[in-house]
Amino acid sequence: MERTILHCDLNNFYASVECAKDPCLRNIPLAIAGNQELRHGIILAKNQLAKQLGIKTGQAIWEAKQLCEDLTLLPPDFKEYQRCSKMVKEIFTDYTDLIEDFGIDEAWLDVTQSRNLFGDGFTIAETIQQRIYNEIGLTSSIGVSFNKIFAKLGSDYKKPMGITVITKNNYRSIVWPLPVEDLLYVGRSTAGKMQELGIHTIGDLAHFNYGKLSHIFGKWGEYLWRFANGEDQSEVAKQTYIFPIKSIGNGITAPRDIYDIEDFRLIAYVLCESIVARMREQHFAARCVSVQFRNTGLVSFTRQMTFSVPIYTVKRLVDIAVSLCRENYHFQLPLRSMSISVSRLLSRSSYHQLSLFEEIDDSKDEIIDVVLEQIRKRFGTFSIRRCSLKSDMELTGFDPFSDHTIHPVNFFR
Repeated sequence: MERTILHCDLNNFYASVECAKDPCLRNIPLAIAGNQELRHGIILAKNQLAKQLGIKTGQAIWEAKQLCEDLTLLPPDFKEYQRCSKMVKEIFTDYTDLIEDFGIDEAWLDVTQSRNLFGDGFTIAETIQQRIYNEIGLTSSIGVSFNKIFAKLGSDYKKPMGITVITKNNYRSIVWPLPVEDLLYVGRSTAGKMQELGIHTIGDLAHFNYGKLSHIFGKWGEYLWRFANGEDQSEVAKQTYIFPIKSIGNGITAPRDIYDIEDFRLIAYVLCESIVARMREQHFAARCVSVQFRNTGLVSFTRQMTFSVPIYTVKRLVDIAVSLCRENYHFQLPLRSMSISVSRLLSRSSYHQLSLFEEIDDSKDEIIDVVLEQIRKRFGTFSIRRCSLKSDMELTGFDPFSDHTIHPVNFFR
């Protein structure tokens, strides 16, 4: 039986939620933006009128204002966006339990087994689209196809309120003329390399020499070739399926520039407390630490280290992050932002190889971490803090436990 996969994309999600809350906003150029005072001054989302004026997601606020002086800016309301996203997902469950989230504003649905109850893929898509609009006040675009990749392309094809059906008979005429960068998982770097090879459209990719593509891009070259030729066989994950966690991290654009290693250490403590708390919730330890730096010249790079002895305390994680910074960055330019992450996660309940060459006892540090976490859970994040962090509240006065920005997936594309 040929599969029927839907991909639903909520149009201009953040801005649409704000317009649903206040219909007066529908007739003016509107953008959702970060806090300029905290140097998070970029456009997170915009409505259709702002989009028509050339305003783009990820654009600096001052650039957007040059395009539209009367642009209305609103701060993000992430709790409301999560609430609306949950309401949309509840509509999906009336038609299938095979629902795979792709960010807060997108999802795949496998409705193959639902066709006998609700009609063909287009009919189901039309019903869902109307329900989202009538019940929540949000517009959406939906792609209908026989695989996930083409369903995603279909949802991007007509906006807003579009429904595009891509079949085995018509995908060559719809998909192949599209720019190669429209294909899911073809990022800017990959698209640039493909342009150099003369691959400008998805059709060019589909007809490119398979062996040469595999040689240049490795396994991903094979995957992308198959995607272009409609051979994606990946399943839509069940709604109850929990994807394995591969890394845990946190980052920040600092309220002021980070001038030296001591500034770096202060922020590292705040970030690492959040990371270790989340590791402990999942009963994880880590064997790899990565630090990403971005200086005021907007140059970014990442450094990482792997360890035989697992990491599960704040102090050790901070010491490693600081060591990576000291060895790899000398502050010729101040840092504007930084992030820390851990990977190669393993269960704390499993057996670990002990080191013959270094004696590491993190037991006392872990007791301190646990006590601090318990106090914060009961009385709030700022109820207890390390003394060193009080030395510069401008740098350390943020809450990494709740200040998580949840962007729509297309924010990153």
